[in-house]
Amino acid sequence: MDQPRKLHIKSYGCQMNVYDAQRMVDTLAPEGFTETANAEEADLVILNTCHVREKAAEKVFSELGRLRVSKTAAARDGRRMTIAVAGCVAQAEGKEIVRRAPVVDLVVGPQSYHRLPELLERARRDGHAVDTEFPVEDKFDHLAPPQPAAIRRRGVTAFVTIQEGCDKFCSFCVVPYTRGAELSRPVARISDEVRRLAEAGVREVTLIGQNVNAFHGPGPNGSAWPLGRLLAHLAAIPGIARLRYTTSHPRDVDDSLIEAHRDLPALMPYVHLPVQSGSDRILAAMNRRHTAADYLRLVERMRRARPDLIFSSDFIVGFPGESDEDFAATLALVRQIGYAGAYSFKYSPRPGTPAAEMRDMVPRAVMDERLAQLQDLIDGQQAAFNAASIGAALDVLFEKAGRNDGQIVGRSPFLQPVHVDGSADLIGEVRAVRITSLKTYSLFGELAGGRRAT
Repeated sequence: MDQPRKLHIKSYGCQMNVYDAQRMVDTLAPEGFTETANAEEADLVILNTCHVREKAAEKVFSELGRLRVSKTAAARDGRRMTIAVAGCVAQAEGKEIVRRAPVVDLVVGPQSYHRLPELLERARRDGHAVDTEFPVEDKFDHLAPPQPAAIRRRGVTAFVTIQEGCDKFCSFCVVPYTRGAELSRPVARISDEVRRLAEAGVREVTLIGQNVNAFHGPGPNGSAWPLGRLLAHLAAIPGIARLRYTTSHPRDVDDSLIEAHRDLPALMPYVHLPVQSGSDRILAAMNRRHTAADYLRLVERMRRARPDLIFSSDFIVGFPGESDEDFAATLALVRQIGYAGAYSFKYSPRPGTPAAEMRDMVPRAVMDERLAQLQDLIDGQQAAFNAASIGAALDVLFEKAGRNDGQIVGRSPFLQPVHVDGSADLIGEVRAVRITSLKTYSLFGELAGGRRAT
């Protein structure tokens, strides 16, 4: 019997890369690969890359320099190490990766993971292989399904990709060029995957996509379903206690999604809704195709449907041409919304995007100052939201053992980490917890004695 080969995947960036990494593991398992956390002992190392943040490609090449040393050491020991670059940097850079880093054996874009076994064979035969095409076939039709044992190892929460790609073409964003046009999976395929997850013990599923609320997958009769209808369908699957979704575009929040927040107890009251700026002038330059007032009205509509709904967001400071007045409009919007958290970034040009050609760059020192000011405001709002939880009873889904003996950790409906003293046999259950204290971003509490219906 052949010895199992060891696979190490390092993922960067978004939740979709986490999901993609898991599906690559599932695809390679029948080929005799088992996961290892140690890259040095791996027979196959995959860097699953993200191209959204600044200097993403350079970080990959830096990591490849370290892996070159490991590959040389493996060869001295008579062992072949194969190195692959996957994900959005692979899609954007293609053959340039092999030219700059000959240590790389395989470059594979995010649409071709289902071809990994044959691509690895091609790389072994030809010395290297590059596949960054957008194939005619849907990769989701060909990826191996997650196996029950692998699901159980990953825990009681899971990501499920329902939509990929983006048609919005925000002027700063590389995603439409690396992930392609919007594609939605059929409802039957999604529900089959969620049902397998539930049968293996998963209690919470987060539906993910580059623009997840643009979902329009075909239902059983062939007609397109919106995200709200899909959520209602998945909420009825036995064992699924919680549903979430990310990341949304404000222009694609429709009535069905708002009604889902109103009607589905399983749909958690936490929405990541990126706005990027509070200035209409900058939003227009970003090609966001909504105004600050549009965004505020949408938030108000959603809160009317579910009053306890809270929001997080994404912000870019220092977009080309951003004035002090534009930035002040962003701060004003943040104060008006009151976020439970947000991700804020300094603008960095992505090659090939329209914004990369824009003039009137904001000085780096100004960006730094604005980012610090915005983050201080958001951190204060998040701290106030967390502090308001003290004394409240929150339903918590317990996910894993804590760092301290006798402690378990879960998350509230609002994604807050919650630590309590409790037995590990509570993992996978939703229990009421009385919050007693707060430390940085984590809540601490005690079991309230009640058990939420599951």
